[in-house]
Amino acid sequence: MSEHNHAGLMDAIYRPQAAIYDATRRYYLLGRDSLIARLDAGPGQHVLEIGCGTGRNLIKAMRAHGQAQFYGVDISSVMLSTAAKSLKRHGFCDDVILAQGDAQDFDPMACFGRAEFDRIFFSYSLSMIPVWRQALAHAFGQLAPGGRIFVVDFHTGEGLFGPVRWLLHRWLKIFHVTPRKTLPEYFSELAAQHGMDVRIEPLGKGYAILLQATKPVNHDAGHG
Repeated sequence: MSEHNHAGLMDAIYRPQAAIYDATRRYYLLGRDSLIARLDAGPGQHVLEIGCGTGRNLIKAMRAHGQAQFYGVDISSVMLSTAAKSLKRHGFCDDVILAQGDAQDFDPMACFGRAEFDRIFFSYSLSMIPVWRQALAHAFGQLAPGGRIFVVDFHTGEGLFGPVRWLLHRWLKIFHVTPRKTLPEYFSELAAQHGMDVRIEPLGKGYAILLQATKPVNHDAGHG
């Protein structure tokens, strides 16, 4: 699917539900607030959410780590508009920089004027990105030395009762959501390529998964 077609699809999905999206998702997007708490971002650090949607996570993160600079990128103009309105309503319109871009190849310098970030996170977005491997690899390449990257998303649900798991996946498919069965393996593979430590935490009997990797401060030392 081309970038233009995917952007159009996301706009079509979100346009009728943008106003109620957060209210209807709050009970089943497990692990989002745990991820935000683990960002541990301080003064002078730069935090990027890829697939920022309505801005809900950025607002929560700003409240928890307000001394950091936050950024959000999303392919959907509808969701970015919703995020901008929500940030303004909560008094954060001047504290978060938003940009439209495709997760697989957006230019961070063109979008935000910087090439690297101290924290990067995906919250229930990789399961909606067709080229999710490219998006994740692209994000790993933008992580600053000493930085951390996080992912929380739907997973296989292997521990759930069979019919419940089947119904869950049927329901997710309606919204073009596809749990990535090989996400932890690919995340670990990318982390190993960058010399990074990995933490993998299943949530809700495999309903979701929370991933974290930390980049060594001196990863690039001795290269040139």
